[in-house]
Amino acid sequence: MKILLLLAALGFCRAQYNPNTAHGRTAIVHLFEWRWADIALECERYLAPNGFAGVQVSPPNENLVITDPWRPWWERYQPISYKICSRSGNENEFRDMVTRCNNVGVHIYVDAVVNHMCGSGAGSGNRGTCGSYFNTGTRDFPAVPYSGWDFNDGKCKTGSGEIENYNDRDQVRDCRLVSLLDLALEKDYVRSKIAEFMNHLIGIGVAGFRIDASKHMWPGDMKAFLDKLNNLSTQWFSQGSRPFIYQEVIDVGGEPITSSEYFGNGRVTEFKYGAKLGTVIRRWNGEKMSYLKNWGEGWGFMPSDRALVFVDNHDNQRGHGAGGASILTFWDPRLYKMAVGFMLAHPYGFTRVMSSFRWTRDFQNGKDVNDWIGPPSNGNGSIKSVTINADTTCGNGWVCEHRWRQIRNMVIFRNVVNGQPFSNWWDNNSNQVAFGRGNKGFIVFNNDDLQLSSTLQTGLPGGTYCDVISGQKEGNRCTGIQVYVNDDGTANFQISNSAEDPFIATHVDAKL
Repeated sequence: MKILLLLAALGFCRAQYNPNTAHGRTAIVHLFEWRWADIALECERYLAPNGFAGVQVSPPNENLVITDPWRPWWERYQPISYKICSRSGNENEFRDMVTRCNNVGVHIYVDAVVNHMCGSGAGSGNRGTCGSYFNTGTRDFPAVPYSGWDFNDGKCKTGSGEIENYNDRDQVRDCRLVSLLDLALEKDYVRSKIAEFMNHLIGIGVAGFRIDASKHMWPGDMKAFLDKLNNLSTQWFSQGSRPFIYQEVIDVGGEPITSSEYFGNGRVTEFKYGAKLGTVIRRWNGEKMSYLKNWGEGWGFMPSDRALVFVDNHDNQRGHGAGGASILTFWDPRLYKMAVGFMLAHPYGFTRVMSSFRWTRDFQNGKDVNDWIGPPSNGNGSIKSVTINADTTCGNGWVCEHRWRQIRNMVIFRNVVNGQPFSNWWDNNSNQVAFGRGNKGFIVFNNDDLQLSSTLQTGLPGGTYCDVISGQKEGNRCTGIQVYVNDDGTANFQISNSAEDPFIATHVDAKL
């Protein structure tokens, strides 16, 4: 009996790392600031047919309406209540999205903002996206309800009430992050209200949560409310499935709070991944792609089964968070495609693809003073719909990197090679590298100043394959470059150093 109980406890813990994806699907996409109605359509018309496992959605609960500056993206991170009512849509639209996406095997992961409420200087009134009343002066949020008893004002030991020293772990977790009213998560009442909110979403059918600002919460306090969460809906998930948890902890070294402190709750965002990969792909500081042979734990990253990885996210593509100027984004499309291609081909971590919107950048003294700009919107502040152009790209100011042929086809590549070992590494001691995934797939990069022309061991069965970067297999024809693999698994690759797509990838499902 004791053994059974121990196994049950271990299973409970282990399930927090399981993304609960449909069989054969291995990558999710963050559709940043999309409307629920548009996400529902995208699940049906594009994500499911192309093998995407799920969508990270922007915070769905009521937030402060900010008009100075005009409707910034970060207003979504200033909660007023836990009502499902935001610029992306109301609760009925959210329910419809979750149902329609789940029905086609694309699951929903909610960005949960539970460390704090809105900023201390917001005043009072009914300026929430649902019109709920609040008063920051008295810490009154009756739509939850929270009162002055539910915040950390008395626990924070700084004179300002703000985090003043990031080397003081107590300040980081007990004081206000950029003036946001810090919830007293050691109180069972607060834990219960957070769990009530998250359980409401689980009941609707979500598969898991990104926990925003996890670094600013004590791991034990998080465990206390996570332990209160229900199992996932059996309408779409197997009996006893636990919600997938991945925690936002910015840990690039140099601070006392480390990612490993949070492993007991679920996966953790590996911010070193995008920062280091960006430095390598940009060829800064003498870094070379040949150094990527031991990528992952060999670079000082967390264990693969604890990591949620990404090239960029909604924060650091704007210069916030970790990584600084090394972070690659859609603004550098050639290098960005290569970085995302490497991420999706490599077995380390659970991968998340970014899908963004454009904004007008204005760099002054090295800083983009327009980094606050929110999603494409109408004059009344409502978010514009995502329109789809004839060439399948997006309009209305939406970037939709997940629809770029190279990225979409690498999501499919990752699905095909899932579970296969990292194999057949080759490099030229510089920035030309190649590797396979068992006998299922092979990828070659030329990030050098010279043309690549080499015969390489692919591990693939002999035959003719389609390069899924320059094109794709359509019936019995290839719309891009063809790769001829000899019976011994070798193939000759030629990639110009000036090629628009400086890499080639293929897999067994792309065999002609």
